[in-house]
Formats: sequence, structure tokens, C-alpha cells
Amino acid sequence: MNRRLILFLIAALVLAIPLSLLAGRVWIDPFAPSTRNAMLILFELRLPRAALALVIGAGLGVSGAAMQGYLRNPLADPGLFGIAPGAALGAVLSFWTGYSASVWLLPVFALVGAGGAMALLALIAGREGGIALFTMAGLMIASLAGALTSLAISLSPTPFAMSEIVTWLMGALADRSWREVGIAAPLTLAGVAVLLAAGRGLDALTLGEAAARSLGLDPRRLQWLMIVGVGLTVGAGVAVAGVIGFVGLMVPHLVRPLTDRRPSSLMVPSALAGALLLLVADCACRLLPLTGGELRLGIALSLLGAPFFLALLLRMRRGLA
Repeated sequence: MNRRLILFLIAALVLAIPLSLLAGRVWIDPFAPSTRNAMLILFELRLPRAALALVIGAGLGVSGAAMQGYLRNPLADPGLFGIAPGAALGAVLSFWTGYSASVWLLPVFALVGAGGAMALLALIAGREGGIALFTMAGLMIASLAGALTSLAISLSPTPFAMSEIVTWLMGALADRSWREVGIAAPLTLAGVAVLLAAGRGLDALTLGEAAARSLGLDPRRLQWLMIVGVGLTVGAGVAVAGVIGFVGLMVPHLVRPLTDRRPSSLMVPSALAGALLLLVADCACRLLPLTGGELRLGIALSLLGAPFFLALLLRMRRGLA
């Protein structure tokens, strides 16, 4: 089943990628003679945008599957670790101080914020901290980072800075270049590799913490793999695209019924499905006929994810009844 699912998702991506490159306010006819403007739009605007959608979507999908396996909670999301809010806080501080004017310092600030959240999470969870303490530490960091972000917005030195912060926090892939791809791709790939290495440990954890320890699982090593893996994938995405939510929550639920439900077997399909979801959503944002510019990707996914989350809660409530 897994192999067929992976082949289906790859085939869907093969169809979606050309559509993403050709579709937009300006459609590119693949059969028409190429023009300089068409090549500029294709290679400098849409191709890096599609590459970022694939990279960030894959990272969010894998991190969501890993989080749900680690916490053994189908409602878990990568944001629970506090790493995404930490990265967002770092980026907001770059706007607040004016350093965002440098094309490199905005992602650097965001990555430093993600790294700070990772370090704080490891420090609070402690050497022998269990999953419950780990979860509470992540929620505390997310709450603190969110409060500091709101404080930075309210104390913005200029209305222009406030507008820039709010717009960036909505999340988008518009106006991104190969520079952002070069920042996000290696970090995300490294994070995905780390999370894949944690797959067998996550499988053992489904039996419970005590049983997993008896099978030789080192909980501290698994905890570090999760911190580093989720930190790299989520931090890289926030650093170049802003806050994009719900992908890590929705994607594992969509593919889980088509797998054997082990966390390790869920990761690769989640990566492919996450890449597909973000690519299609970004393409839809470009095609929606809005007069004030295109819909922000983060808003679109929130509008899609909120009813999905509600339906998930209702289904779980019926299962408990």
C-alpha cells in the first residue's frame, strides 16, 4: 500500500509542478514561441516559488507526522514545540530594529529565533524529561514567543514597520527568489534526514514509554532528534516564507488511512503530500481574482485548516461517544 501511495503522490506532483509554473495572472503557453518576458516569469519568479513550495511543504509534512508519532497525539502540530513562534519572533525583531532591509538578515534573525527556541526547549525538558514535560515546555515557549511578538508589534517604531510585520506573519511564497531556496533547501533536507533517522524510535514509542525503553530506546537521543529535525524543517520554512500553519496537522491525517499507521511508514508519504498541498494551495492563491493582490498563503491554509480541524474534533468526539 505504501509503495502505491508514494507512486500516486509522485505522479500527482509530476502533474502539479508544470501547472504551477504555467498558471498565474499571466498564463504561459508552453506551445507558443518563447519570449524574454515569459522566460523571466518562468525562471526568476515561478520556478523558485514552486521549489520553495515543494521544500517547505515536504518539511512541514514530515515534521507533522513525526510530532504526532512522538506525542502519540493526532492533534499534534509542529507549532507545539514553540519553534515556529520562536522563528517568527526573530523575524519580527529584524523588522522592529530595521535589519530586515538586508536581504540576508531577515532569515538569519528567524533562524536564530528558531535556534533559541530549540535550545530553551532542550534546557527546560532536561536530561530525563518525559514527553509530558516536553510538551508543556513547548507550549510555554510558544506562548512566550507569541506574547513577545505581539509586544513587538504594539511597540513598532513606525506604522510602516507594523504593516511589514503583520504582512510577513501571514505567510507567503510571493516575491521569493533562488536566494531563499538556497537558504531553506539544505536546512530542510537536513531536518528531514534527522526525522527519518528517528522513525524506528517513534515506532517503538507507539508501545508506550516503558515498553520502548525495554526495547532499548534511548528517550533522550530521540528527544534530541525531534528537536533538531523539527527545528530545522520548521525554522527554515518560517525564515523564508513566514508562518504557514496547518500543513503539519492536515497532511498526516490525509495519508494515515492509506498506510500501516506506523510513524516511520507515514513520513515519506507525508513529505510528498505536504509538498503537493503547498504547491496546489500556492497556485490557487495566484489564480484567485482578488483586486487587492493575491491571497496570502498562510491565510488560505488557515481557512482550509480550521474546518478540517473542526471536522477532526467532531469525528474524535463521535468515536468517544
